[in-house]
This record gives sequence, structure tokens and C-alpha cells, in this order.
Amino acid sequence: MTDSATRSDRGDTLEFSADKGASRSTWIAGIILLAVVGWMGSGFVLPSEEEDAAPETGEPQPVSVVVQPSEAEPVTLLFTAEGQAMPDRDRMIMAEATGEVASVSATMGSYVEEGAEIARLSSASAEAELARAEQEVTRTERDLENAETLLERGVATQDRVQQARSAFAQAEAQLTAAEEALEDLIITAPFAGRIELLDLDTGEFVQAGSQVARLVDNAPLTVSFQVPQQSLTRLQSGQPATVQFITGEEREGVVSFVGTSAAETTRTFLAEVTLPNEDGAIAAGISARITIPTTEVTAHFMSPSIVSLSPAGQLGVKIVDDEDIVRFHPIEVVRAEIEGIWVTGLPDSVRLITIGQGFVSDGETVRPQLAEDDQ
Repeated sequence: MTDSATRSDRGDTLEFSADKGASRSTWIAGIILLAVVGWMGSGFVLPSEEEDAAPETGEPQPVSVVVQPSEAEPVTLLFTAEGQAMPDRDRMIMAEATGEVASVSATMGSYVEEGAEIARLSSASAEAELARAEQEVTRTERDLENAETLLERGVATQDRVQQARSAFAQAEAQLTAAEEALEDLIITAPFAGRIELLDLDTGEFVQAGSQVARLVDNAPLTVSFQVPQQSLTRLQSGQPATVQFITGEEREGVVSFVGTSAAETTRTFLAEVTLPNEDGAIAAGISARITIPTTEVTAHFMSPSIVSLSPAGQLGVKIVDDEDIVRFHPIEVVRAEIEGIWVTGLPDSVRLITIGQGFVSDGETVRPQLAEDDQ
């Protein structure tokens, strides 16, 4: 036992004696307790194997931005406009005589050549008039010959010969009119084209001057469009043009006309592009988009996302110069494409800020880093 209780043989009194091992443990615990209390009171903490270096205080570092080198390239400027396809010739055909329709030779939608017969009016009376005029010419011609013979014999006078000549001339004029009247009974095509309207039926009575058909010639085809005042000097006759129609057809043409008088209401100028259409595949009247290459300039190609506005509201981009200072340059968009835009107003070689341009200002020093694509 650690603590032993003994009973004296001399009496009943109990006596206790301490174990020496127990006393030694008590001292050890006391020493450890004093050491812990002293260590905590000193505030000393053992350092770790690798102490973190204390941050150094000093000047703030410049903002980091991502830049992309850009070189100016020659690019052709394009003028674009919306227009409408117009036929080269479009005419209403009128009856030149009065009469009953004897026959109709063409159908609506058919192609006819120049001078082809479209319809014919009844010619009975005209033929009778022509026969009478021919007989009159024969009679007056005979009278003139007789008068001239008698004049040579000294029987007739000069006045008689002059009257015979006048009658003969009048008869010839009547014959010419009768022949023309007979020709007017035939309605013909004034030029080659397609009949878009035909308002004639056999047996129908028509009056001279009434519209009976519409003839359209769309080969070549003319595309008309309006040019704004500021773009007028960029266009001139003879320039090549590409025309894309709403139907999907695309044809190459040439600028054939540029107006010099502006419309009073829109202040725009009429211009036309002429293009071949021998097959007649492109119908007149449909919408079209015209693209005309004009001048060539030196410009930079970039994404529209890096374009920003200056405090004054100018459109521009931010670049980094050779001293790593931000510079704002106003720009002008001269051509737009699906992949990006072409702009002027920049030096030939620049470093465009592509990431971080919203966090820096003109004149600020930055730390430029090349974009990953350029590293």
C-alpha cells in the first residue's frame, strides 16, 4: 500500500506513513506547472519552421492590362444601299386605230420580238379605202401625163399641167394615209420583251388611244437606289457593283447613272446600276442590296468590344505607348464586318488594350501584358 495504516501493538491508535514515490510525483507536477505559467506569461510563441515574410510597404504597383499589337492594313471602303430592280423599258401599248379585234396573236406572259404582231383589228373598211386611194393615184397620174403631152403639142396651158400635178400629189398623200391606216390596224411590239398585261379579246371593239397591253423589257435590268449627300462624291459611272436580290440571286453590274439633283423631300440623289439579265430569271420590282467598292484607306481591324467613349463623348480606343502610358485615340469606323470593324485615326503600329481598358484612364502608367495569342 502507498499509504499504510498500522495499528500499534501497544494500543489502538492508528498511524499513517506517506509513500516516498507519491511525494516525488507531486514535486515534478509542480515544476511543470510553474514552467507553463512562466511561458504563457512571457508572451513568447515559438516560431514556425518557415515564417511568412512581412509585407513590404512602398509605392502602389501600376494596374496590369492585356494588350494586343495591331498593324494598319489597306482596306477597301464599301458603299451599301437598298434599292429596287427596275425594267430597262416598260411601256403601255395603245391601239392606234378604232375597230373590232379580228385576232389576238400573243398571250399574257409570252416573250415577243420587236415588231412582232400582238393583235389585229378588222381591216375591211381600211382595205376598201386603200383600194380607192390606189385607183385615184392611177387616175391622177394618167391625167398628169395627158396634160404634159398636150402642153408639148401646144394645146394645153401650163396652169392645166400644174393642176394635174397637184391632184396627183394629193392622191399619193391619200394613198400613203390609207396604207398607214391599214398598218395601224396591226398592234405590234415596239421592242422585244415580255407581255405583262393583255386586255384584248377577239370580237371586242376598241377605240384609238385605249391601252390594250403592257410590254416589259428586263434585259438588261436596272437597279435604282438613293445616295446620301455625304456619299455622293464616292460614286461615279463605270464603277463595278455587286447586287444581291431578296430572292438570293447575286449579280455583278456597273454603275450606269449618278444623279446631280437632290430630291426635295429626302435630299438624296438617284443612282442606277445596270446588270445583265438575258435569261429573265430576275423579275423587275424586287428589292435588292447594292455594294459598291469605292476608295482604299489604311485602317486597323479590331473587335467592337474594346471601343469606348471619352468623357467628351468621342468614340475611340485606349492604347499603350512605348513608355507604358495609356493614350486615348478617337477613331472612325469605316467598314463593319461580322468578325469585327475597320477603324481609322490610329498610328500605323499600336498596342491595343483588350482587357482592363475600363479600369485605366488616359495618361495613366500601366503594366502591359501580351495577350495569350501573341505570346
